Amino acid sequence: MAVSLDAPQAAVYHAWLLRQDEGMHDQPTQHYFQASGARICYFEWGNPGDPSVVLLHATGFHARCWDQVIANLPAAHHVIAVDMRGHGRSEKVAPYIWGTLAQDVRELVEHLHLRETVGVGHSLGGHCMVQVAADLTDGFTRLVLVDPVIFAPEVYGVNLHPRFPNPEDFPVARRHNRWVSWEAMYQRFENRKPFSLWKTEALVDYCRYGVVLRKNAEEYELACPPVVEASIYLANTQTDIHHRIPEIDMPVVVLRAESRLLGAVPEMDFSKSPTWPGLAGSFPQGRDVYLPHLTHFIPMQDPGLVARFIVDENASFDSTTGE
Repeated sequence: MAVSLDAPQAAVYHAWLLRQDEGMHDQPTQHYFQASGARICYFEWGNPGDPSVVLLHATGFHARCWDQVIANLPAAHHVIAVDMRGHGRSEKVAPYIWGTLAQDVRELVEHLHLRETVGVGHSLGGHCMVQVAADLTDGFTRLVLVDPVIFAPEVYGVNLHPRFPNPEDFPVARRHNRWVSWEAMYQRFENRKPFSLWKTEALVDYCRYGVVLRKNAEEYELACPPVVEASIYLANTQTDIHHRIPEIDMPVVVLRAESRLLGAVPEMDFSKSPTWPGLAGSFPQGRDVYLPHLTHFIPMQDPGLVARFIVDENASFDSTTGE
C-alpha cells in the first residue's frame, strides 16, 4: 500500500530519479560478501581502476545514506558503501560489539584487494574506520572521519547508560517499526528535527532504502531493527581504540559538529557531536575541522562539504564565509 506524495514532494522525488543517470548518480551494483561472522551487503559505484573510497555509515543508518555525498564526487571514482552488520541488507547476527563490526569491514576490504583508498566513516562508521585502517595501513592513504563516536580516553569502561541494563529497555528499541511504505516514513519525518534540517534528497534516501518488507506481510519494517540499534548504542564504550590511533600515520581529517557534554542531553537526542575535541590531535597527522553550524548528521545536511573533504586532502572550511 503506497502513500501519495503531494506536488512539491513528488517534484523533488522525480528530480532525484532523473539524476540517477548522471555521473556518480548512476545506480550502484549490490553485492554480498560472506565475512567470518556475518553476510555483509555492500554497494559499488564506478570502476575498480579509479581512486577508491570506502564509506561506513552511522548506527541505525545504511549504505545508501551516502548517495548524496557520492553524487557530489567527480565521476572518476570507485566507491564502496557498506551496510554494516545488523543494518540495511546485511545479516542481523550478534554480537554487535563495535570491534566485531569493524572486523567484518576489514575482511571485506581485504577481499576486494583495495589499496590507496580514502576511508570515510560517519559516527559509528568513523570509529570502525579507525580500527580498519589501523589493521590495514597499506590499504589506505588517508581518512575522513565525520563526527566519529570516539569519546575521551577516560570514558571507556564507564557505563554511560546505567538505567538501561538490556537493549529492550533503551528508548531506541521503541522506535516506530511498522510502515505501509517508505513514503509514509518520509512524511512522518520531513517536518521533524533533525530530519527537517537535512537535504530533502538525503531524507528520501534514508527512508527509501531504510525499510524492508516484513516477512509474510505487506507492511515494511526498519532495515536496522530497533533492538539491534539499541544493542549497538549500549556497546559504544566496550571498544577503546585510543591505543591504535598512533599507528595511523597518514593524513586524517576530523569533521566535528557542535559539541555536547556526555550525559547532558536525552538518550534520544543525537543532534550534537559525540566526538572528543582532542581526537584529531591524537593522530600523527590529524587535523580538526569544527563545524558548529551543523548537527551530528553532517553528511545529510551538507553532502557537498563532505565530498569536498573526500576529494581534496587540503580542503578547509571558513566559518566566517560558510565555505
